[in-house]
Amino acid sequence: MSGAYDAIIIGGGLLGSAIGFGLARQGLGCVILDEGDTAYRAARGNFGLVWVQSKGIGKPVYADWTMGSAELWPGFAQELTERTGIDISYYAPGGIEICLSEAEFDERAQKMATLTGHQNGRFSHQMLDRKAMMERLPGLGPDVVGGSFSPHDGHVGPLFLMRAMQRAFVDLDGVIRTDSRVHAIKRDGDGFSVETPGGTVTGGKVVLAAGLGNKALAPMVNLDQPVYPLKGQVLVTERMAPFLDMPTTHARQTGEGTILIGSSQEDVGFDLSSGPEVIKRIADRARRCFPVLSKARIVRTWAALRVMTPDGIPIYDQSETMPGAFAASCHSGVTLAATHAMTFAKYVADGHLGSELDGLSAGRFDV
Repeated sequence: MSGAYDAIIIGGGLLGSAIGFGLARQGLGCVILDEGDTAYRAARGNFGLVWVQSKGIGKPVYADWTMGSAELWPGFAQELTERTGIDISYYAPGGIEICLSEAEFDERAQKMATLTGHQNGRFSHQMLDRKAMMERLPGLGPDVVGGSFSPHDGHVGPLFLMRAMQRAFVDLDGVIRTDSRVHAIKRDGDGFSVETPGGTVTGGKVVLAAGLGNKALAPMVNLDQPVYPLKGQVLVTERMAPFLDMPTTHARQTGEGTILIGSSQEDVGFDLSSGPEVIKRIADRARRCFPVLSKARIVRTWAALRVMTPDGIPIYDQSETMPGAFAASCHSGVTLAATHAMTFAKYVADGHLGSELDGLSAGRFDV
């Protein structure tokens, strides 16, 4: 049996890395147990948006949680870069949702009004007509009728982000164990023992942050994490001259000049294949938004699996029968990275979740 850690984090993706870094920066001795390259790594397909204007519509508690993370992001990004020297390509110029019909525009305006109502003026946005959109994004196509702009939004390189969080975690004496798929979690005195192919790991607390793996792990600590996979496909172009000054939900330009194109949802289980019909639909909408992309060469396409809950909203829980066991599941690993590191990790260290997360418990599904 290995020496005991203060906390064991199961899952080394964006979520687990953020929580691990957050715990380590508070002085806890931590280990991240990661399945390795065989895991369904949601970060591979993350679009890299730090996004507020689409999160929590109809669910004020999620809207507040998202806004809180966006407000933490500038300081979070600065700290990561200062600690590691890694440029995570974080930019916060605001973001735009593009509408290609009057019906889309009207629906968008209604959603933005709902989100504004949730937050009593904390959330800012503008509905832009075509002329105003062209002033912000001059290369828009003739089919664009307008869109929504929010100053809270931005984007980041998700793989650079994960690398920086893991490096900072290790620099704070955190340990990352790969090829460590968890087979069992058991009570061990006041703490826990976790069984992996490499042996048993013990710790005072355990945090389930294993994405789709949480569904099987949660019952081991008397919790429920009803998650399922939702496929998304991404296209990336060759490097292009800068033309996209701010991110949109369908396309964004990276610091290297490539254009990421996406926004698809397929409920097809664990199928990771790239389908031509979906790729065509994604590309067609991108070309309608930005005609310059008609001449761009697509150099790669791939698919990844989002971690979805029944209502699309994160789940955060702590075990009542096994104190010290926590679980987190979400599909917004980039947007929420700051609050996972700075807020959620503090709750774990303190031993209980904050009251603002009461509405994000899996208990909401017990109806």
